[in-house]
Amino acid sequence: MNKRLYRRNIKEKREIGVLHKKKRERFSVALVYPNLYHVGMSNLGFQIVYDLLNKRDDVLAERFFLPYEEEPLRSIESQSCLSSFDLIAFSISFENDYINILKILKLGEVPLLAEQRQSIYPLVIGGGVSVFLNPEPLSLFFDLFLLGEAEQNLDNVIDLLIDSYERFSSKSDLLLFIAKNEPSVYVPSFYKTEYNKDGTISSFYPIQKGIKEKVLIAKKFPLEDVAYSKIISSETEFSDRVVIEMARGCGRSCRFCAAGYIYRPPRYHDFETLTEAIQKALNKKGYVGLLSASIADVPSIDKILAFICEKGGKFSISSIRADAVNLRFLDYMKKAGQRQVTIAPEAGSERLRKVINKHLSEDKIINAVQLIAKKELSLKLYFILGLPTEEWEDVEEILRLIKLIKHCAVKEGAPKGRIIGIRVNVSCFVPKPFTPFQWVHMEEVDELKKKQKWLSKMIGKEGGIRVSFDVPKWAYVQTLLSLGDRRVAHMLLLAHKFNGNWKKAFKYSEFNPDFFVYREKEASELLPWDFMESGINKEYLYKEYKKALSCEESEICTTSPACKKCGVCKFLSL
Repeated sequence: MNKRLYRRNIKEKREIGVLHKKKRERFSVALVYPNLYHVGMSNLGFQIVYDLLNKRDDVLAERFFLPYEEEPLRSIESQSCLSSFDLIAFSISFENDYINILKILKLGEVPLLAEQRQSIYPLVIGGGVSVFLNPEPLSLFFDLFLLGEAEQNLDNVIDLLIDSYERFSSKSDLLLFIAKNEPSVYVPSFYKTEYNKDGTISSFYPIQKGIKEKVLIAKKFPLEDVAYSKIISSETEFSDRVVIEMARGCGRSCRFCAAGYIYRPPRYHDFETLTEAIQKALNKKGYVGLLSASIADVPSIDKILAFICEKGGKFSISSIRADAVNLRFLDYMKKAGQRQVTIAPEAGSERLRKVINKHLSEDKIINAVQLIAKKELSLKLYFILGLPTEEWEDVEEILRLIKLIKHCAVKEGAPKGRIIGIRVNVSCFVPKPFTPFQWVHMEEVDELKKKQKWLSKMIGKEGGIRVSFDVPKWAYVQTLLSLGDRRVAHMLLLAHKFNGNWKKAFKYSEFNPDFFVYREKEASELLPWDFMESGINKEYLYKEYKKALSCEESEICTTSPACKKCGVCKFLSL
C-alpha cells in the first residue's frame, strides 16, 4: 500500500464492517499492531481481538498501526493520541516487529521502559503468539502480558481492569491484583532471573507474595464460534475476501513448527458450524480465504469446498500437504478461480524429512506435482535451509528434487503445450520455543549465505524457475528474539537507539548475541520460557529432539483424552 492510499484510507475510512463508538464512560483500549496498516489488517488474530473488545458495550477499542515517516501516530477510528487511552494493547505475531513496538511507544510519547511509567494509566499490555512463545526479550517494556488465546482470557482481564478502575493508588498494586486473579497474566517486574557463571539461567522465581511460579498459556478448548475477518479493507492482502479460521493448531507434529505445538491439541469445527459461517461470509463478499495450518485435515473438507462452489462462491487456500493433493481437490480449486498450488517439501532428502517428522515421501511429492501439472495449475514450493543435522548433501538434494519436480511438471504439461510455472521460496531455519528444536542453534549466517549462493546459481541454470531466499542476517535477529532471555531486551533497546542498526547494537551491547543464537543447549538447562505452562511436557519435547537426531519419525497428534504422549490433553481435562 503506497503512502497516498494510506492517507486516503484514514481520511475516508475505506473499510467495510468497522464499528464506531463514542468514548463516553467506556474503558478505552488502543489496540496496536506493530507494523503497517496493510500488514496488520491482513492478520486474523488482530481482527479477532478487535472484535472481542468492541463486542462489549463498556469498552471502546480503536486501532493503531506503524505510520509512514511523515504521518502522525493517530488511531484509525477517531484520530486520537495513543497516550489518551486507558490500555495500550499490542498484538504481536512476529519477532522482527519488536523494534516497531519501541518506535510506536516513542511516537505516542509513552516512556519506553515500564519502570519509567509512574502513572497507572495507560497500562501497556502485550499479547499474541510471539509473546506466548517467549515474552522475555520484551520484558523491560511491558507492564504485563496476556498469554494464550484471547477468546479464553481477554474478557476476564478487561472485567478486572474495569472493576478496579481508580481502586488502587499504585500501578504495582493494580498489577498484583490482576495477576492474582487471572492465571494467564505475566507481570515481568514480579519475577527475578539469576544466572550461572557461564551465562545460563540458574533460577527464575516470583518476588511478590501470592504470585505463582508457573503462568498459564490459556487455550480455548473446545472452540466455539468460528473466527473470521469482520473488517474488509481494499488495502490489505485479502482485500477481496473474508478470511475464515477453519481450524486451530495442527496435528502433523513437524518438529520445527511452533504452531503445531503451542496450539495443541488441534481443534476443528464440525461441518454444519463451518458451512453456516461460510454462508454468512459469502453473503458479505462472495469470496472466502480458508485459513488452517493443514487444510486437508479439516473434517469433511471436500464437502465444504463443494458447498462453496455450489453456492457460486470462490475460495483460496494458502497451501496444502503434498500427500493430500487429489484431482477432486484440484478441480474445486480451479472452479473457485485459484491458479496456484503451494506445497512444502521443506527438505530435499528423505533423511532430513524424517528428522523434521514431515511424514512425506518423495513419491508423494512427485505424485502431487503430476496431478497439479495435469490440471494446468502453477506450483509454489517451500524449502528450509539450515535444519538440524543438515549437511551439504541435503542441500544438493534440494536441487535434485527441484530438478525432478520441474522434469515431471514439464513432461505432464508438454502434450497440452502448457508450461507449468514453478516458484521456489527458501527460508532459513529459526529455532522456536516449545518445539523439539528449542535446544538447537541456528546455522551460522556465513554458511547459510554460501548455501543460498550455490542454490541460486544452480537453480538459475535450470531456467523457468523463480526462486527467492530469506535474508540470513534477519533470521539471526529473529532467532535472538525467539530464544533470548530478558538480557536481550537491552540489545533491542540499543537497536532502537541506533535506528534499527542491529550490527551497531551488538557492538555496544555488554552481552554477546551469539550466546543465544549459536549455542546448543543442554537437556537440563533452564530455558527462558520454562516459567510458562502450555500443557506439553518438556520431557516429551526432548524425546522428540533425540528421535530427530536418530532420523526417527513419530505419530501425528490426535485429540484424545486417553492420549498421554505429550501431556496436553490430560492437562486440559483437569
